[in-house]
Amino acid sequence: MPIHYPRAMLRAHRLHPMELWGPPHVERHEGSRHFQAYTCDIVVKAMSFIRSGGLGASKAILVPHTCDALQGMGSVLGDFLDPDQRVLTLYLPRGRRGSDHEFLQSELRRLATTLVEVSGYEPSRADWDEAFEAEDAADRALADLYQRRDRLAISDRDFYTVVRSREYLTAEQFCQQAAALPEGDPPERGVGLMISGIVAEPALFDQIEAMGAHIAGDDLACGFRRVYSVSAQADPFERAAYRLLTSPADPTCGTPIQARVETLEARMRALGARGLLIYDPKFCEPELFDVPLLRKHLGACGFPVLHVEFEMGDRLPHQTLSRIEAFVETLS
Repeated sequence: MPIHYPRAMLRAHRLHPMELWGPPHVERHEGSRHFQAYTCDIVVKAMSFIRSGGLGASKAILVPHTCDALQGMGSVLGDFLDPDQRVLTLYLPRGRRGSDHEFLQSELRRLATTLVEVSGYEPSRADWDEAFEAEDAADRALADLYQRRDRLAISDRDFYTVVRSREYLTAEQFCQQAAALPEGDPPERGVGLMISGIVAEPALFDQIEAMGAHIAGDDLACGFRRVYSVSAQADPFERAAYRLLTSPADPTCGTPIQARVETLEARMRALGARGLLIYDPKFCEPELFDVPLLRKHLGACGFPVLHVEFEMGDRLPHQTLSRIEAFVETLS
């Protein structure tokens, strides 16, 4: 489950992660039986998917404490439903202090003990080195994609298709895909938007392009928020903790609002974005807490903000598209 987890640790234990972001085509019914009506679609639809046998080939389900809804999902799975897979949890700190680093290292050591039981394999020093080398290369490839965005002759949809392929490809496969993108002049573009939130489905990028706009940059949990820093600490748990605790500003990690505002303002000016579109699944509390202050402070800096909540589905509602189109027109 999203968002932040130790990729290199899984690889060192000979496990491959496949991320589950609430498949939009899955019905809510089965998942809704286990959660309150105000639980987001990522959790509810993922639970429906799991209960329907969609994860039959997997060995374990890792649920990071990204938010209270996901923590609740981990509890429901582990304490009540007893799925075929082992249910693993990871409690992420909500700060970047020394104590947060120590706490996360302890959590990672706890998780590693369980991973040995799941995989039946105890990593060697060579396994750790190989895993960090591969995953660091993929992290650098993702960061490089964002650096090269204006020099890639691809649409926004194509760009984010590759960015999100990091959710299921191996590190090597992702690096190959990123390196293969053609360079040149990007397609004709309209007004630039910064898009923020948890996740955006591919069809949204097509619709924004049809409205005469483009994504100048993103602050998405499935995108830029996972441009991690790499390091070379000798201890693998210290190294994994450093990676997770040096991610960009992120409300699910407890980033102070002032830091988020300053980061977004600087990036929007640098990328030429005219306004901020906050695009969130309904009931996403970590995001909702920040919206009023983002609107207030970015508005004072000259950047209008539109907040849209959506329910995951195969099609985007006309009401949602109309609101975004009207927002784009005000920026043109």
